[in-house]
Amino acid sequence: MKIKSATFEISAPNLHAAPRLALPEFAFIGRSNVGKSSLLNLLAEKRDLARVSDLPGKTRLLNFYSINLNWRLVDLPGYGYAHVAKSERAEFNQAVAEYIEGRENLRGVFVLIDSRLEPQAIDLDFIEWLAGTGVAFAIIFTKIDKQSLSQTQSSIARFRQAAALDELDPAPLLFASSAKTKAGRADILRYIEKNL
Repeated sequence: MKIKSATFEISAPNLHAAPRLALPEFAFIGRSNVGKSSLLNLLAEKRDLARVSDLPGKTRLLNFYSINLNWRLVDLPGYGYAHVAKSERAEFNQAVAEYIEGRENLRGVFVLIDSRLEPQAIDLDFIEWLAGTGVAFAIIFTKIDKQSLSQTQSSIARFRQAAALDELDPAPLLFASSAKTKAGRADILRYIEKNL
């Protein structure tokens, strides 16, 4: 798939404020600091499409990006640690849940997992909740350039077992990516193209 245009469309605090034009959407979510903005920029081949920050929890709104004028990438607030009050955290988590459960033109959710970490309870809990919504999802293991291939493979295997992914029907597709080396970009875009 060729990305000819990628532009920021709107930031919305909740589902009600999301764009009305029902283009197919693919949402990206993960723990704060998992490399979400870097991945979105890699997919769009636009360095400054999504703002990359060293400060975890920077994304607090649902950010919509128009791709090729006929589908969207949606950057969802990260779950877990963030520099916001607990009440605000509950608000954006509620907004995420409403978006995922209620957005009719949502074609799939990509859950980002840091490939260097042992399985984290917060990721496992989120995937269990997401599987219960019936929304199609895939998992992207990020930052694979920061370790060896064998470390990445064993990390993915441990996560797959901890999350009991093979017991899900259908089992989610797994991708491995690096914003630095561009690994995984073509595979992720192929998956999106197939589901448009």
